[in-house]
Amino acid sequence: MTKKQKKVLIRIILSAVLLIVLSLIPIENLYIRFGFFMIPYLLIGYDILKKAVLGIVHGEIFDENFLMAVATVGAIALGEYVEGTAVMLFYQVGELFQSYAVGKSRKNITELMDIRPDYANVERDGKLVQVDPDQVEPGCVITVQPGEKVPIDGVIVSGSSSLNTSALTGESLPREVGENDEVISGCVNMSGVLRIRTTKPFGESTVSRILDLVENSSMKKSRSENFITRFAKYYTPAVCIGALALAILPPVINLLTGNPAGWSQWLIRALTTLVISCPCALVISIPLSFFGGIGGASAKGILIKGSNYLEALSRTTCLVCDKTGTLTKGVFEVTDIEPAGGFSGEELLRAAAYAEHYSNHPISRSLKEAYGKPVDAGQISDVEEIGGHGVTAVVDGRKTAAGNVRLMKKLGIAYQTPQKTGTQVHVVIDGIYAGYILISDVVKPNARTAIAAIKAAGVKRIVMLTGDAKNTADAVAKELGVDEVRSELLPEDKVREVEALLASGNKKEKLAFVGDGINDAPVLARADIGIAMGALGADAAIEAADIVLMDDNPQKIATAIGISRKTLGIVYQNIVFALAVKFTCLALGALGTLNMWWAIFADVGVMIIAVLNATRALRYNK
Repeated sequence: MTKKQKKVLIRIILSAVLLIVLSLIPIENLYIRFGFFMIPYLLIGYDILKKAVLGIVHGEIFDENFLMAVATVGAIALGEYVEGTAVMLFYQVGELFQSYAVGKSRKNITELMDIRPDYANVERDGKLVQVDPDQVEPGCVITVQPGEKVPIDGVIVSGSSSLNTSALTGESLPREVGENDEVISGCVNMSGVLRIRTTKPFGESTVSRILDLVENSSMKKSRSENFITRFAKYYTPAVCIGALALAILPPVINLLTGNPAGWSQWLIRALTTLVISCPCALVISIPLSFFGGIGGASAKGILIKGSNYLEALSRTTCLVCDKTGTLTKGVFEVTDIEPAGGFSGEELLRAAAYAEHYSNHPISRSLKEAYGKPVDAGQISDVEEIGGHGVTAVVDGRKTAAGNVRLMKKLGIAYQTPQKTGTQVHVVIDGIYAGYILISDVVKPNARTAIAAIKAAGVKRIVMLTGDAKNTADAVAKELGVDEVRSELLPEDKVREVEALLASGNKKEKLAFVGDGINDAPVLARADIGIAMGALGADAAIEAADIVLMDDNPQKIATAIGISRKTLGIVYQNIVFALAVKFTCLALGALGTLNMWWAIFADVGVMIIAVLNATRALRYNK
């Protein structure tokens, strides 16, 4: 509990004790009674009265402070000292509850903020000096000792260690790193001393980008929050006018019809409706629910850029997944070599490895690893990479082409069709078909479970997009339980497929795309919700996606959907509950059935229940 909360709690206790004591002591003199009751009233309500006056001065009249001030001052003016003080007392109890709940929901965000490093160790004159991370330029070498946070993204120059990435990913499993490995800011060095050459300024490092993302998430409001804001804007003035009409019109009508006016009776009813009508439960609990959902997600390594995306994710019925890096590890292995045209298997593999030497594609790396020998770059020339097809080059003075079926068709070469599934790399040497190499991507062990969990979370349709051959894609889709698959796609084809799915779907339902975030930026931007997975340190992912999963576990997709649906369920529960109680009590209050004590429950009681319900968004254990 903060110092401010403790002060409010002390004021509540003192005011409550004084109110109880004064209620039990009979005081006949009205002026003395008024003076005594003003002590607990002003003790508990001076700050509310001050805010109400400042609101009137600044033209922001119709808020909960104004309603509380008018209702309680009016009650005291009518001699209802106990009720007037009690309304202010219980209102402050509700405010304290709200403050505590907000503080609790901020806890996960605060823990995430702890990834911000306080300093960076720079060596000067043979000694380590602590400097502000903002002062370290790219290319400088910093030292990270055991127990310290990595302050800036970089590459390890010397040393090896285990890194705790739980603050970023929500996972407790440490990551082993050594010389030449890339490391990102926000991780905690657990064992050895690391010397790291920085590759980015602090402001562009992973930790800064994540913190900026979380800090700005509250700026992007959901439809529910915008509705409540608009609702309160018109609702509060309307109930004030209604209360004024209730205080004046019935007595005037009574006078005109020859009956006693009953001014005090109708004024009490009007003040009761003012207390009842205070929209605190909605105005506080709805943003708090979204804040709790975003905070709870961040603790699990799921970064959501705004409550609008959290709300949209809850309405997702179609999920489109990229295959490589999302459902599969993106780790390719050579599983079959079938030479043709009189070439040997070794010649086939050597030609493919040499042709793909300059490419960093996972398939190219797997070919070079399978070849297992040093590549003499002097034997390679005239390299041309053809997007979505493959590569051509001159190897040992012979024109060589290595790529997929589309490249064979483009070159007009007859090729063999493999019987086994896998990514096909066909090779042509001097216009002669030399055979094919089959490469298989490794399916993530938890991918099938993740697909089942996503369907259980309410997603009706899961579509997989891939550039792989149809037989390979169909085999993976069948293994994982994916509903539909689109294969042999070029990068631009994926955008067209997503646009087609968007056009054919219900406008009220949302389509989410999940990719590795590195080369899927156009599709991430085009989908209703773009989800980048395995984005630890990937700038492109953090920039392009609406939701960022910091590790490569596909089960986090189901977790994100589950959090969003739980949060929206809580929001709708609070809206229905608060409005139902408010309007019922308003009607009964206007009829004189409810007194000021019931009004206190309709305001403070409903707010406390709604706030407690909102804090459930912080926890998601399924």
